[in-house]
Amino acid sequence: MAVWNNETVHNVGSRAKGTLGDFQKFILRGNVVDLAVGIMIGAAFSGVVTALVGDVVTPLIPIGNTGLSAWAYKVPWGGTVHIGTFINTIISFLILAFVIYFFIVKPVNALMALHKPKAADAPTTRECPYCLSTIPLHATRCAYCTAQLPPAEQDQASPATTQRA
Repeated sequence: MAVWNNETVHNVGSRAKGTLGDFQKFILRGNVVDLAVGIMIGAAFSGVVTALVGDVVTPLIPIGNTGLSAWAYKVPWGGTVHIGTFINTIISFLILAFVIYFFIVKPVNALMALHKPKAADAPTTRECPYCLSTIPLHATRCAYCTAQLPPAEQDQASPATTQRA
């Protein structure tokens, strides 16, 4: 009995190929690739900032005989609270937030504002419903066919009215 000639196996294989094709389309979309690159660069940048804070900034802040990163408090029941490490993490976060905001968010927002479509100006003309000529928006009589026209505000309102018997 040949397993490979079985119809069920063939159906499962074709569905798997379809799923893998869909997955390939998903992975190769621009947004997913950009996100992956951004995460990798962010992780590397985070390491650089952590090293900067741990090796350059906090040794310059003296606490007792050691730098800030070695500052710890021993609690009476045997634990240790690493205050200096916590402060290092806060400083790293603030540097990352500053860099991301001023070097990524602000420029991207400015770029998006340049490409934002401008709001359309309010129309100053409309068509006469009788002769289809272009007339001023607030005209109550057509200059071409002299038809009496409703005011422009009534044209824009919904004409659906109900009558009660």
